[in-house]
Amino acid sequence: MPLAAALDVSHLPDYAYDWALVDVETSGLIARRDRILSIAVLTFGPDGTQTGEYSTLVNPGCDPGPVHIHGLTAERLRDAPAFEQVAGRIGALLQDRVMVAHNAQFDYDFLAHEFARARLCLPVNQRLCTLALNRRVEPPAADLSLASLAAHYGVPQTRAHDALDDTRVLAGIFRSSLSEAARLDVPLPLVPCPPRQDPRFAPKPPKSPCAYRNPGRPAPGGPLVQGMKIAVTGETATSRAELVARAVAAGLNIMSSVSRHTSALVTNDAASGSAKARRAIAEGVPILDERTFLGLLSEVRPGTPHEHQPSKKIPEATPPDAPTPSPAATAAVATVPEPRRPEPEQSAPRRPEPERPEPGQSAPRRPAPERPAPEGPEPRQPDPERPATRRPARPFGRRRVLVLGGTHEEASAARSRVVELGGAAAINLSASVTDVVLLPGGELDRRMNRVTSLELPVHAPDWLGDPCAEPADAPARDGATADVLPRGGVIDLPTAGRWHVSASWAQQTNCEIDVVAFVLDEDEQVSCDGDFVFYGAPESPDGATRLLCDGPTEQSVAVDLAALPPAARRIAIAAAVDGAATFGDVGAVHLTLAPGVDAPAAAQATLDAATSERTLLLAEIYRRGPRWRFRAVGQGYDHGLETLVRGYGVDVE
Repeated sequence: MPLAAALDVSHLPDYAYDWALVDVETSGLIARRDRILSIAVLTFGPDGTQTGEYSTLVNPGCDPGPVHIHGLTAERLRDAPAFEQVAGRIGALLQDRVMVAHNAQFDYDFLAHEFARARLCLPVNQRLCTLALNRRVEPPAADLSLASLAAHYGVPQTRAHDALDDTRVLAGIFRSSLSEAARLDVPLPLVPCPPRQDPRFAPKPPKSPCAYRNPGRPAPGGPLVQGMKIAVTGETATSRAELVARAVAAGLNIMSSVSRHTSALVTNDAASGSAKARRAIAEGVPILDERTFLGLLSEVRPGTPHEHQPSKKIPEATPPDAPTPSPAATAAVATVPEPRRPEPEQSAPRRPEPERPEPGQSAPRRPAPERPAPEGPEPRQPDPERPATRRPARPFGRRRVLVLGGTHEEASAARSRVVELGGAAAINLSASVTDVVLLPGGELDRRMNRVTSLELPVHAPDWLGDPCAEPADAPARDGATADVLPRGGVIDLPTAGRWHVSASWAQQTNCEIDVVAFVLDEDEQVSCDGDFVFYGAPESPDGATRLLCDGPTEQSVAVDLAALPPAARRIAIAAAVDGAATFGDVGAVHLTLAPGVDAPAAAQATLDAATSERTLLLAEIYRRGPRWRFRAVGQGYDHGLETLVRGYGVDVE
């Protein structure tokens, strides 16, 4: 695939890199468990000249997995080299180059684990995902799978799931995507890759979830009941491992932190002043000494399995123990139109499951969060549940509008008006933008030069007050079939399947944003610390919830509804600004919901916080009777991530 024949970006510093294009075929989807079966690497210079090519089969030393997908049988792989035999050559091709792949985190994670098993350092400092790049470019393709993008860009594909052919196809797609990015002046979604040579970086083995719902606290002198949440602090005569093992075997849920939902704290020194002891005293949690607890373990009463719990009404998302939203937040969200009640009930989105494997589980690492600030008062009572809805066609049904200039509040109100009119609010310039609204100061935006060269219609703010209706014969645009949800908008999901909630925002230089997720039980608490998914622990213990880093301004949470434990009632997804900046500095956050990593969006929303918020609840996926639902939340809080984490029952110490 002659990349050099069509593109030379060596004169564009923001796009001129040495590249290593990679594709791997694997025995499964989980990088810490499965193995690479074949790999291909193509290298290119900034001028588009191909400088190297290498491909090989790899003997994984295990079952090759889904042969019907990759066609690599154990017989074909028997005489292939082991990965450690070819790691040196692969490393030489990756050295000092930006690694490029389609769904790059998947390929990167598998390479990181294979290099770690070989006790070598993966020599990749930056990676670029062509999925993330095309999300920024937004070409009018059917979806963002390798096959669809190949068809859109006119790249021939002869052998799908063959590493070498897929890499050559990737080269053609990358050539066209890079050309489009340069035409639109779109920043490249380069992701820094920290060293990953330590084989111990993989997530810990999953903790078996407790099978019983939390019955609450024991009566004074009463028995323990299966499902009770038990925390332990301080020195114990029995080893901590044995104490935990006996409690888990009895059906109790051992927690590493204390919240108001904790059933009992086990300690031999209630006056120790430990954080757990202080919290237990403050919350009125019963305190048991070790001897009493061991005696109660012999007669734990049967509990109620999670499967037998009747569905509870799900309130509007508000983190437990979190302060009420700031007055600035309340004032800002008042400009966002509330969802209209539907005529018919919304049916589940109709989207096929993509064939591309799920990505791996790594994410950029940061230092552990600091100890949280004191928690605020109880949250306000939520509004009643609103039914799921598909918004009716409106004048802007096929428009995607980019708002430039204005204050944060003015831009937020303008984007809300776009959504009210049935359109989609863009936060970045891409090929799918149809119109631009220019607020005061917008003429100074660096993107205006590209807007002018692309001859996009530019409107004054009053255009939103008296819009022109969309022509009946206007062509459908990418994402036009996705539901555009306002703040609080809800859509029904199938009861099982993989869903990706992706958040993106405009490129900033003065702050970074971390997306996190919480798998919550009926008490609106995590069942264990592992159910807090963030950059340092990017996968829940069961693997059902994963954090994916697609770029410096794009992060996703992947949720496999079928793999969630029975206790899971809600997955809350939030974003937090790292440092002193606020979401007023960041601006709008664009949210998409898709039934796969490269599938078209089923729903989208543009969420604006006000000026002072440092934490933003983006969305939630929750049970409603027999169904799962998705809600675009958009609720901002002035406190930081640490307070949000503690409110959901995670011990941040």
